Amino acid sequence: MKALILTAILAITLVSCNQKNKETENKTTETSTNSNEIYACSMHPEITGKKGEECSKCGMELTEPVAQKEHDHTDGTHDHTDAATSEEGAQETNTYSTPFSTSVIVDNYLKIKNALTKDDANGAAKAGKALYQTFNSINANSLTASQKKEYLDIADDAKEHAEHIGDNAGKIDHQREHFVLLSKDVSDLIATFGTNQKLYLDFCPMADNNKGAVWISETKEITNPYFGKDMATCGSIKKEF
Repeated sequence: MKALILTAILAITLVSCNQKNKETENKTTETSTNSNEIYACSMHPEITGKKGEECSKCGMELTEPVAQKEHDHTDGTHDHTDAATSEEGAQETNTYSTPFSTSVIVDNYLKIKNALTKDDANGAAKAGKALYQTFNSINANSLTASQKKEYLDIADDAKEHAEHIGDNAGKIDHQREHFVLLSKDVSDLIATFGTNQKLYLDFCPMADNNKGAVWISETKEITNPYFGKDMATCGSIKKEF
């Protein structure tokens, strides 16, 4: 009888131990899985990292899970796709290598303006691509939180118009449409953060289908980027920076 009781106790003990081991194993697996998960920014999905980290572009928390491929161990090798993705994300966060300054932005903007005054769509496209890359390289971490937000609001819009100008060589009318909006963004940028060079805000009442449009110039001389050589001197100075 004692033998039966001991056997029953031993069996219960073994079952209990097995259950605890499985619970421990499941918790360990879950913790490991969570630590390896990658999350992305909802506004900039190309920025990835661990959950709770901040997006390097907008400062928002990384909250969107990134689908990951399972590792294939069938041939003894590992699938390095996830590692490559993480490395690309790290490279993306390290692309901001240019200290914040309006000067480098204005310099590239003026190259677009000067190309359009000469009816040079290819030159405008080249300068547009350079300006797009400039926005991608600027590190705004030296700004205060409110200044950084203002900058990013302007830069995100301006970058889109610079990209359109850069991608439409040979389509100067389309480039000029986006130059109208880009000029407003650059004007807002200068008004907010200042400039270390003498600049002029020019205005053409006939641009943008007679709605009027501004542009930034480095000279007092009017050279109209919206009509080029056809109406080179159309416009006037509205403001000096």
